[in-house]
Amino acid sequence: MFVVVLLGVLAFVVGGCVCVVWAERGGPRWVRVVATVTLAAGKLLRQSDRSRRRSMSRSGSDGD
Repeated sequence: MFVVVLLGVLAFVVGGCVCVVWAERGGPRWVRVVATVTLAAGKLLRQSDRSRRRSMSRSGSDGD
């Protein structure tokens, strides 16, 4: 079951990347919408990763 979920997530990621490339070349409106959502999700993931790293580095230096 876990493998099926993982394959589904992978399919969404690859589909989103394809839509980003297609939208850059002037694809239809729905492709541009999917590309915008994909780029926004990527930005949110990068921001959450940065904040998580900051909190981990702060808690790690407090223990010394």
